[in-house]
Amino acid sequence: MRDSDIIVVGGGLVGSAIAYGLARCGAQVTVLDGADDVLRASRGNFGLVWVQGKGHGFSPYARWSRNSAQLWPVLQGQLLELTGIDVRLRQSGGFSFCYTEELFVQRRARLESIRSALAGDYPFEMLDHAALKARLPQVGPGVFGASYCPMDGDVNPLKLLRALHSACSRMKVTTLNNQMITRITHRPGLFTVQARSGTVQAPRIVLAAGLGNPVLAAQVGLQAPVRPQRGQMLVSERTAHFLDYPTLHVRQTEEGSVQIGDSIEEVGFNDFTSNDVLARISRRAIGAFPQLAGLNLVRAWGALRVLSLDGYPVYQESPSCPGAFVATCHSGVTLAAIHAHSIAPWMAGGPPPDGLEVFSGGRFKTPLLTPVPLH
Repeated sequence: MRDSDIIVVGGGLVGSAIAYGLARCGAQVTVLDGADDVLRASRGNFGLVWVQGKGHGFSPYARWSRNSAQLWPVLQGQLLELTGIDVRLRQSGGFSFCYTEELFVQRRARLESIRSALAGDYPFEMLDHAALKARLPQVGPGVFGASYCPMDGDVNPLKLLRALHSACSRMKVTTLNNQMITRITHRPGLFTVQARSGTVQAPRIVLAAGLGNPVLAAQVGLQAPVRPQRGQMLVSERTAHFLDYPTLHVRQTEEGSVQIGDSIEEVGFNDFTSNDVLARISRRAIGAFPQLAGLNLVRAWGALRVLSLDGYPVYQESPSCPGAFVATCHSGVTLAAIHAHSIAPWMAGGPPPDGLEVFSGGRFKTPLLTPVPLH
Protein backbone atom coordinates (compact mmCIF):
# COMPACT_ATOMS: atom_id res chain seq x y z
CA MET A 1 0.00 0.00 0.00
CA ARG A 2 1.45 3.33 -0.99
CA ASP A 3 1.31 6.42 1.22
CA SER A 4 1.71 9.08 -1.48
CA ASP A 5 2.78 9.59 -5.09
CA ILE A 6 6.34 10.55 -4.23
CA ILE A 7 8.62 10.65 -1.19
CA VAL A 8 11.13 13.48 -0.77
CA VAL A 9 13.96 12.67 1.63
CA GLY A 10 15.27 15.95 3.05
CA GLY A 11 13.35 19.03 4.12
CA GLY A 12 15.99 21.71 3.54
CA LEU A 13 15.94 24.29 0.77
CA VAL A 14 16.55 21.73 -1.99
CA GLY A 15 14.00 19.17 -0.77
CA SER A 16 11.38 21.76 0.17
CA ALA A 17 11.61 23.59 -3.17
CA ILE A 18 11.22 20.29 -5.01
CA ALA A 19 8.35 19.18 -2.75
CA TYR A 20 6.60 22.49 -3.37
CA GLY A 21 7.07 22.10 -7.12
CA LEU A 22 5.79 18.52 -7.03
CA ALA A 23 2.67 19.60 -5.15
CA ARG A 24 2.09 22.31 -7.76
CA CYS A 25 2.12 19.51 -10.34
CA GLY A 26 -0.70 17.78 -8.45
CA ALA A 27 1.37 15.06 -6.77
CA GLN A 28 0.68 13.78 -3.28
CA VAL A 29 4.00 14.30 -1.52
CA THR A 30 5.53 13.00 1.71
CA VAL A 31 8.66 14.74 3.02
CA LEU A 32 10.94 12.87 5.43
CA ASP A 33 13.13 15.38 7.25
CA GLY A 34 15.93 14.77 9.71
CA ALA A 35 16.37 15.75 13.33
CA ASP A 36 17.28 19.24 14.45
CA ASP A 37 20.90 18.25 15.04
CA VAL A 38 21.66 17.14 11.48
CA LEU A 39 24.13 19.17 9.40
CA ARG A 40 21.85 21.74 7.76
CA ALA A 41 23.26 24.07 5.11
CA SER A 42 19.78 25.56 4.70
CA ARG A 43 19.95 27.24 8.11
CA GLY A 44 23.51 28.51 7.89
CA ASN A 45 23.96 30.11 4.47
CA PHE A 46 24.52 33.65 3.22
CA GLY A 47 21.20 34.04 1.38
CA LEU A 48 22.59 35.08 -2.00
CA VAL A 49 20.83 34.66 -5.33
CA TRP A 50 24.09 34.71 -7.22
CA VAL A 51 25.04 34.28 -10.87
CA GLN A 52 28.30 36.09 -11.61
CA GLY A 53 31.37 33.93 -11.75
CA LYS A 54 29.54 30.61 -11.59
CA GLY A 55 30.19 28.11 -14.35
CA HIS A 56 33.59 29.33 -15.48
CA GLY A 57 34.83 26.54 -17.73
CA PHE A 58 31.48 24.76 -17.53
CA SER A 59 28.86 26.85 -19.31
CA PRO A 60 25.87 24.57 -18.53
CA TYR A 61 26.16 25.56 -14.87
CA ALA A 62 26.44 29.24 -15.75
CA ARG A 63 23.28 28.90 -17.85
CA TRP A 64 21.51 26.90 -15.12
CA SER A 65 22.27 29.55 -12.48
CA ARG A 66 21.23 32.39 -14.79
CA ASN A 67 17.96 30.68 -15.69
CA SER A 68 17.11 30.13 -12.02
CA ALA A 69 17.85 33.76 -11.16
CA GLN A 70 15.45 34.82 -13.91
CA LEU A 71 12.74 32.59 -12.41
CA TRP A 72 13.19 33.94 -8.90
CA PRO A 73 10.61 36.78 -9.07
CA VAL A 74 8.01 34.18 -10.08
CA LEU A 75 8.82 32.01 -7.09
CA GLN A 76 8.80 34.98 -4.74
CA GLY A 77 5.36 36.07 -5.98
CA GLN A 78 3.91 32.58 -5.66
CA LEU A 79 5.18 32.13 -2.11
CA LEU A 80 3.91 35.55 -1.06
CA GLU A 81 0.46 34.92 -2.50
CA LEU A 82 0.18 31.43 -1.03
CA THR A 83 1.68 32.01 2.41
CA GLY A 84 1.78 35.76 3.01
CA ILE A 85 5.53 35.45 3.75
CA ASP A 86 7.79 37.97 2.03
CA VAL A 87 11.17 36.31 1.54
CA ARG A 88 12.67 39.77 0.96
CA LEU A 89 14.02 39.17 -2.53
CA ARG A 90 16.31 42.02 -3.53
CA GLN A 91 17.50 41.52 -7.09
CA SER A 92 18.96 44.83 -8.18
CA GLY A 93 22.43 43.44 -8.76
CA GLY A 94 25.45 42.48 -6.69
CA PHE A 95 29.17 43.28 -6.41
CA SER A 96 32.27 41.13 -6.08
CA PHE A 97 35.25 43.14 -4.83
CA CYS A 98 38.76 43.00 -6.26
CA TYR A 99 41.44 44.21 -3.84
CA THR A 100 44.29 44.43 -6.36
CA GLU A 101 44.67 45.32 -10.03
CA GLU A 102 45.80 41.76 -10.76
CA LEU A 103 42.60 40.33 -9.27
CA PHE A 104 40.58 42.91 -11.21
CA VAL A 105 42.14 41.79 -14.51
CA GLN A 106 41.60 38.13 -13.65
CA ARG A 107 37.97 38.79 -12.72
CA ARG A 108 37.31 40.56 -16.02
CA ALA A 109 38.81 37.67 -18.00
CA ARG A 110 36.74 35.12 -16.05
CA LEU A 111 33.44 36.91 -16.65
CA GLU A 112 34.23 37.63 -20.29
CA SER A 113 34.89 33.92 -20.78
CA ILE A 114 31.50 33.03 -19.32
CA ARG A 115 29.75 35.70 -21.38
CA SER A 116 31.35 34.35 -24.55
CA ALA A 117 30.26 30.79 -23.68
CA LEU A 118 26.67 32.04 -23.25
CA ALA A 119 26.68 33.86 -26.59
CA GLY A 120 26.66 37.28 -24.94
CA ASP A 121 23.60 36.72 -22.74
CA TYR A 122 25.46 37.42 -19.51
CA PRO A 123 25.46 41.08 -18.44
CA PHE A 124 28.16 42.45 -16.16
CA GLU A 125 30.27 45.55 -15.63
CA MET A 126 33.79 46.06 -14.35
CA LEU A 127 34.05 49.16 -12.15
CA ASP A 128 37.26 50.88 -11.06
CA HIS A 129 37.41 52.36 -7.58
CA ALA A 130 35.91 55.71 -8.54
CA ALA A 131 33.00 54.13 -10.41
CA LEU A 132 32.43 51.70 -7.55
CA LYS A 133 32.44 54.46 -4.93
CA ALA A 134 29.79 56.31 -6.93
CA ARG A 135 27.48 53.33 -6.38
CA LEU A 136 28.70 52.25 -2.94
CA PRO A 137 29.78 55.47 -1.21
CA GLN A 138 30.99 53.69 1.93
CA VAL A 139 33.46 51.41 0.13
CA GLY A 140 37.00 51.58 1.51
CA PRO A 141 40.13 52.82 -0.27
CA GLY A 142 41.67 49.36 -0.16
CA VAL A 143 39.23 48.03 -2.77
CA PHE A 144 40.74 48.44 -6.25
CA GLY A 145 37.44 47.80 -8.08
CA ALA A 146 34.63 45.32 -8.51
CA SER A 147 32.52 43.37 -10.90
CA TYR A 148 28.78 44.07 -10.96
CA CYS A 149 26.07 41.79 -12.31
CA PRO A 150 22.43 42.98 -12.50
CA MET A 151 21.12 39.40 -12.18
CA ASP A 152 22.47 38.99 -8.65
CA GLY A 153 20.63 39.60 -5.40
CA ASP A 154 19.75 38.12 -2.04
CA VAL A 155 16.87 36.89 0.11
CA ASN A 156 16.29 36.20 3.77
CA PRO A 157 17.18 32.48 3.75
CA LEU A 158 15.30 31.64 6.95
CA LYS A 159 12.16 33.31 5.65
CA LEU A 160 12.61 31.40 2.40
CA LEU A 161 12.80 28.09 4.24
CA ARG A 162 9.77 29.02 6.33
CA ALA A 163 7.83 30.10 3.23
CA LEU A 164 8.58 26.83 1.44
CA HIS A 165 7.55 24.80 4.49
CA SER A 166 4.36 26.85 4.83
CA ALA A 167 3.59 26.51 1.12
CA CYS A 168 4.05 22.74 1.32
CA SER A 169 1.71 22.59 4.31
CA ARG A 170 -0.95 24.62 2.53
CA MET A 171 -0.66 22.34 -0.49
CA LYS A 172 -1.25 19.25 1.69
CA VAL A 173 2.29 17.94 1.64
CA THR A 174 2.80 15.49 4.50
CA THR A 175 5.98 16.25 6.46
CA LEU A 176 7.44 13.77 8.94
CA ASN A 177 10.19 15.35 11.06
CA ASN A 178 12.94 13.80 13.17
CA GLN A 179 13.39 10.89 10.79
CA MET A 180 16.38 8.59 10.42
CA ILE A 181 16.32 6.60 7.18
CA THR A 182 17.71 3.13 7.75
CA ARG A 183 16.89 1.43 4.47
CA ILE A 184 15.34 1.96 1.03
CA THR A 185 14.13 -1.03 -0.98
CA HIS A 186 12.63 -1.18 -4.43
CA ARG A 187 10.41 -3.45 -6.42
CA PRO A 188 8.83 -2.44 -9.73
CA GLY A 189 6.48 0.47 -9.14
CA LEU A 190 7.12 0.88 -5.41
CA PHE A 191 9.81 2.20 -3.08
CA THR A 192 9.72 1.29 0.61
CA VAL A 193 11.54 3.51 3.08
CA GLN A 194 12.28 2.35 6.59
CA ALA A 195 12.27 5.45 8.78
CA ARG A 196 12.11 6.22 12.48
CA SER A 197 8.33 6.64 12.33
CA GLY A 198 7.84 3.40 10.43
CA THR A 199 7.48 2.37 6.80
CA VAL A 200 6.63 4.85 4.04
CA GLN A 201 5.88 3.77 0.48
CA ALA A 202 5.49 5.50 -2.89
CA PRO A 203 6.13 4.73 -6.56
CA ARG A 204 8.70 7.56 -6.75
CA ILE A 205 11.37 8.89 -4.41
CA VAL A 206 13.61 11.97 -4.43
CA LEU A 207 16.84 12.01 -2.44
CA ALA A 208 17.56 15.60 -1.39
CA ALA A 209 19.34 14.87 1.87
CA GLY A 210 22.50 16.90 1.33
CA LEU A 211 25.50 15.23 2.95
CA GLY A 212 23.33 12.20 3.67
CA ASN A 213 22.70 11.54 -0.02
CA PRO A 214 25.65 9.23 -0.81
CA VAL A 215 24.54 6.46 1.54
CA LEU A 216 20.93 6.68 0.39
CA ALA A 217 21.71 7.01 -3.32
CA ALA A 218 23.75 3.81 -3.35
CA GLN A 219 20.64 1.89 -2.24
CA VAL A 220 18.78 2.82 -5.43
CA GLY A 221 21.58 2.56 -7.98
CA LEU A 222 22.65 6.20 -7.96
CA GLN A 223 25.84 8.12 -7.23
CA ALA A 224 26.00 11.31 -5.20
CA PRO A 225 29.63 11.70 -4.14
CA VAL A 226 29.53 14.88 -2.07
CA ARG A 227 31.83 16.33 0.54
CA PRO A 228 31.47 18.97 3.24
CA GLN A 229 33.17 22.35 2.99
CA ARG A 230 32.91 24.68 5.96
CA GLY A 231 32.05 28.36 5.79
CA GLN A 232 32.03 30.65 8.83
CA MET A 233 29.92 33.77 9.21
CA LEU A 234 29.44 36.73 11.52
CA VAL A 235 26.50 39.00 12.22
CA SER A 236 26.84 42.49 13.65
CA GLU A 237 24.51 44.55 15.77
CA ARG A 238 21.98 46.64 13.88
CA THR A 239 23.28 49.84 12.35
CA ALA A 240 22.02 52.65 10.12
CA HIS A 241 21.33 51.62 6.55
CA PHE A 242 24.39 52.02 4.31
CA LEU A 243 24.39 49.18 1.78
CA ASP A 244 21.77 48.94 -0.97
CA TYR A 245 23.27 45.91 -2.72
CA PRO A 246 24.59 42.54 -1.61
CA THR A 247 28.28 41.84 -2.11
CA LEU A 248 29.91 38.45 -2.18
CA HIS A 249 31.20 38.74 1.40
CA VAL A 250 29.21 41.53 3.10
CA ARG A 251 25.50 42.25 3.02
CA GLN A 252 23.17 44.31 5.18
CA THR A 253 19.89 42.67 6.13
CA GLU A 254 16.51 44.36 6.13
CA GLU A 255 16.71 44.64 9.92
CA GLY A 256 19.96 46.62 9.71
CA SER A 257 22.43 43.99 10.90
CA VAL A 258 25.47 43.22 8.76
CA GLN A 259 26.19 39.65 7.71
CA ILE A 260 29.86 38.90 7.04
CA GLY A 261 31.37 35.77 5.52
CA ASP A 262 32.33 33.39 4.25
CA SER A 263 35.36 31.19 4.59
CA ILE A 264 36.31 28.17 2.51
CA GLU A 265 37.70 25.40 4.70
CA GLU A 266 38.37 21.70 4.16
CA VAL A 267 37.82 20.38 7.68
CA GLY A 268 35.57 17.38 7.14
CA PHE A 269 32.34 17.33 9.12
CA ASN A 270 33.48 19.93 11.66
CA ASP A 271 30.94 22.80 11.67
CA PHE A 272 32.46 24.69 14.62
CA THR A 273 33.89 28.23 14.45
CA SER A 274 37.52 29.24 14.88
CA ASN A 275 38.89 32.59 16.05
CA ASP A 276 41.60 32.84 13.40
CA VAL A 277 39.14 32.44 10.53
CA LEU A 278 36.60 34.80 12.08
CA ALA A 279 39.36 37.39 12.53
CA ARG A 280 40.38 37.01 8.89
CA ILE A 281 36.89 37.51 7.48
CA SER A 282 36.42 40.45 9.87
CA ARG A 283 39.56 42.14 8.51
CA ARG A 284 38.40 41.59 4.96
CA ALA A 285 34.99 43.13 5.72
CA ILE A 286 36.59 46.17 7.41
CA GLY A 287 38.83 46.58 4.38
CA ALA A 288 35.73 46.75 2.22
CA PHE A 289 33.72 48.99 4.57
CA PRO A 290 35.93 50.68 7.23
CA GLN A 291 32.89 51.82 9.25
CA LEU A 292 32.29 48.21 10.30
CA ALA A 293 35.28 48.46 12.65
CA GLY A 294 33.09 50.25 15.21
CA LEU A 295 30.29 47.68 15.31
CA ASN A 296 29.74 44.98 17.91
CA LEU A 297 29.47 41.40 16.71
CA VAL A 298 26.52 39.52 18.13
CA ARG A 299 26.58 36.11 16.48
CA ALA A 300 28.91 33.70 14.73
CA TRP A 301 28.43 30.24 13.24
CA GLY A 302 29.91 27.63 10.98
CA ALA A 303 27.98 25.62 8.41
CA LEU A 304 28.84 22.95 5.88
CA ARG A 305 28.34 23.36 2.16
CA VAL A 306 27.39 20.30 0.12
CA LEU A 307 29.89 19.99 -2.73
CA SER A 308 30.18 17.31 -5.39
CA LEU A 309 33.54 16.22 -6.77
CA ASP A 310 33.51 19.03 -9.34
CA GLY A 311 31.35 21.49 -7.40
CA TYR A 312 28.37 21.26 -9.75
CA PRO A 313 24.87 19.93 -9.05
CA VAL A 314 23.85 16.30 -9.42
CA TYR A 315 20.42 15.48 -10.85
CA GLN A 316 19.65 11.99 -12.10
CA GLU A 317 17.01 9.29 -12.30
CA SER A 318 18.25 5.84 -11.42
CA PRO A 319 18.72 3.58 -14.48
CA SER A 320 18.30 0.46 -12.33
CA CYS A 321 15.45 1.71 -10.09
CA PRO A 322 13.24 3.91 -12.31
CA GLY A 323 11.37 6.49 -10.29
CA ALA A 324 14.28 7.15 -7.90
CA PHE A 325 15.93 10.56 -8.27
CA VAL A 326 18.82 12.34 -6.63
CA ALA A 327 19.18 16.11 -6.32
CA THR A 328 22.13 17.74 -4.66
CA CYS A 329 23.87 21.10 -4.98
CA HIS A 330 25.61 23.76 -2.91
CA SER A 331 23.43 26.66 -4.15
CA GLY A 332 20.08 25.85 -2.59
CA VAL A 333 19.02 29.52 -2.49
CA THR A 334 20.03 30.48 -6.03
CA LEU A 335 18.62 27.28 -7.53
CA ALA A 336 15.39 27.14 -5.49
CA ALA A 337 13.39 28.66 -8.34
CA ILE A 338 14.58 26.23 -10.99
CA HIS A 339 14.19 23.30 -8.60
CA ALA A 340 10.53 24.22 -8.08
CA HIS A 341 9.74 25.05 -11.69
CA SER A 342 11.95 22.76 -13.80
CA ILE A 343 13.34 19.90 -11.70
CA ALA A 344 10.09 19.09 -9.87
CA PRO A 345 7.92 18.74 -13.03
CA TRP A 346 10.50 16.31 -14.44
CA MET A 347 10.47 14.26 -11.25
CA ALA A 348 6.67 14.25 -11.35
CA GLY A 349 6.80 12.49 -14.71
CA GLY A 350 7.40 15.24 -17.24
CA PRO A 351 10.26 15.58 -19.72
CA PRO A 352 13.69 16.49 -18.37
CA PRO A 353 14.80 20.12 -18.71
CA ASP A 354 17.05 20.82 -21.68
CA GLY A 355 20.66 19.98 -20.99
CA LEU A 356 20.01 18.17 -17.72
CA GLU A 357 22.07 15.14 -18.74
CA VAL A 358 25.36 16.97 -18.07
CA PHE A 359 24.51 17.01 -14.35
CA SER A 360 24.15 13.23 -14.10
CA GLY A 361 25.98 11.49 -11.28
CA GLY A 362 27.29 9.10 -13.90
CA ARG A 363 30.07 11.59 -14.60
CA PHE A 364 31.73 10.39 -11.38
CA LYS A 365 33.39 7.00 -11.53
CA THR A 366 34.08 6.50 -7.82
CA PRO A 367 32.68 7.94 -4.59
CA LEU A 368 34.66 10.73 -2.94
CA LEU A 369 34.66 9.61 0.68
CA THR A 370 32.79 7.61 3.26
CA PRO A 371 29.65 9.68 3.70
CA VAL A 372 27.57 10.28 6.81
CA PRO A 373 24.03 8.87 6.99
CA LEU A 374 20.96 11.01 7.35
CA HIS A 375 19.89 10.90 11.01
